[in-house]
Amino acid sequence: MNLPTWITFSRLLGVPFLLFLLYQPSVQLQWVALAIFLIAAGTDWLDGYLARKLNQVTDLGKFLDPLVDKFLVLAPLMVLIELGRVPAWGVFLILARELAIAGWRVNQTKISGANLWGKLKTVTQIAAIALLIAPLGKAWELPAIGAFWVAVLLTLISGVIYLLPAKEAQ
Repeated sequence: MNLPTWITFSRLLGVPFLLFLLYQPSVQLQWVALAIFLIAAGTDWLDGYLARKLNQVTDLGKFLDPLVDKFLVLAPLMVLIELGRVPAWGVFLILARELAIAGWRVNQTKISGANLWGKLKTVTQIAAIALLIAPLGKAWELPAIGAFWVAVLLTLISGVIYLLPAKEAQ
């Protein structure tokens, strides 16, 4: 495994700590959870940048990166359902899209990287989750849930756009 792939894998290692901290009532620990989440999310950009810069783009990296992204996004969303901060059916829509695209990608002979819509989806999901887990108080509840619904919408749009070229090619 090369450096960018190791960075991708390290993102996965932060998820258990994030999940543990999300259940803690301490405001300080909620900020720590947010920091872990944002650092892990930042490595998503870093591993891609280094892979391109060092000419170390691999099929393993193209496969592992979106898989780890799914864990980083879906794991805290599951906790946020349990904590009553997001509706389960919204998370289900995200999960359904992610599983559909992952299943479709498994059957492809060539692994393609994320397109602009997929990257926009990931950024909005990260922003929404960050707002939802940050202990910012009542004034931020509406913007946080609004960001969540924007992320759900972009998740669905990016899924349709991702599958359209495949459907047209048949």
